Amino acid sequence: MIAVLQRVNNATVYADGELSGEIAHGLYILLGVDTGDTETEALLLAEKISKCRIFCDSNGKMNLSVTDVDGEVMVVSNFTLAANYSHGNRPDYFSAAAPDIAQGLYDYFISLMSDRVRKTASGRFGADMRTEMSTSGPVTIVMHSDVLKGGKK
Repeated sequence: MIAVLQRVNNATVYADGELSGEIAHGLYILLGVDTGDTETEALLLAEKISKCRIFCDSNGKMNLSVTDVDGEVMVVSNFTLAANYSHGNRPDYFSAAAPDIAQGLYDYFISLMSDRVRKTASGRFGADMRTEMSTSGPVTIVMHSDVLKGGKK
């Protein structure tokens, strides 16, 4: 499982032209589910993300987590994070989990984040989405559940 975190001042997502979710200060998370991912990977990422110290303290040092700053979280599904671009000019997405499995893990990840932060909003799985955000920093971090399990990326 892969998550791309962006620290934001605010974010909004529209799914199929309708407002799906919006947050104020917090994290915008793109979430990709790979073949073989399970609830274990979702839990590892939710734990790490909720405790990741990427918000500034009163001295301007990134020393606080999204929970420390009472931040909000936006989660948007993104199968293109599984892109294989090693050959040719058109990426393939064969390593992305099947939609029914990916949606279940996406929903599970959202529930885990909802247990950890004050507000969790989301896009709509499988929808054509448009997002608007004001990034902060910018701070962008790519997290792989394999790394959290001791592997390398």
